Amino acid sequence: MEQKLIVSSSPHIRDEGSVTKVMSDVVIALLPATIGAVYFFRTNALILILIAVITAVLAEAAVQKIRKQPVTINDMSAVVTGLLIALNITAAAPWWLPVIGSAFAIVIVKQFFGGLGKNFMNPALAARILLTLSWTGRMTEWVSPGPDMISAATPLSFVKGQMAVPATAPSLFNAFVGNIGGSMGETSAALLLLGGLYLLYRGVIKITIPAIYVGTVAVITLVFSGFDVYFMAYHVVAGGLFIGAIFMATDYSSSPVTDKGQVIFALGCGILTSTIRLFGGFNEGVGFSILLMNVATPLIERYTVPRIYGEVKKQNA
Repeated sequence: MEQKLIVSSSPHIRDEGSVTKVMSDVVIALLPATIGAVYFFRTNALILILIAVITAVLAEAAVQKIRKQPVTINDMSAVVTGLLIALNITAAAPWWLPVIGSAFAIVIVKQFFGGLGKNFMNPALAARILLTLSWTGRMTEWVSPGPDMISAATPLSFVKGQMAVPATAPSLFNAFVGNIGGSMGETSAALLLLGGLYLLYRGVIKITIPAIYVGTVAVITLVFSGFDVYFMAYHVVAGGLFIGAIFMATDYSSSPVTDKGQVIFALGCGILTSTIRLFGGFNEGVGFSILLMNVATPLIERYTVPRIYGEVKKQNA
């Protein structure tokens, strides 16, 4: 049969990128935080990371086999999801938590909605919220870094309900480097920032969402604390703000593609995160904020789509 060449309208853009390359870059960017998690929380962290990643990959392969679709585990997207889930849980978590989280993220949030690029919210974040609401005690069994895994509070718990950082709170330096209790991969802002710089260098993400998201949290916490710079800096480097802003809010399929939409999305994430942290019932608000803005993404894009070149404004009859 004769094959006809179909030529679309210009412009034509040639791009050497692929899903596998993008996801591989994300894995590389997450390596500093992953290595840091194993360094700070030792063997148990490594075991939980492996369980989460393996479960995610097997779940994706199983669903695609059942649905008689091509198995696409080589694109590394399931590895990214499993890795993010592991980095979002405590090192004291039982083995079945990452199993449930990875299975839920892949099967329900990703594959039930059509697979890669069709999920309307970030799968790893959706899994974290499910685990947090279902097994709150297990998900908040924070431990201090080191082999002894002694119970420890997260930095944000010290400033909850406060407008200043108490003297008993971990130092800002320890919060920045990750020598604190918390979820395995969100404790070190320094290592997450290093991964973010790599993604920017590779062109995987743009700076718009991370910069505006973090900047919004910084401005709001600065204002409400009476311009206490130390309090503002504490909210920026502590908790899941960096891992959320860099690796989750920038998810291609669940964040706006328009420039104006990304600004609105990031502002919304920052405002919601600050509101939950300062006035809500949870110490952390990153996960809830991004998921809420994920749901709002279609509406944001609807009102921020740029006018097509040459489009004529509709005349009233």
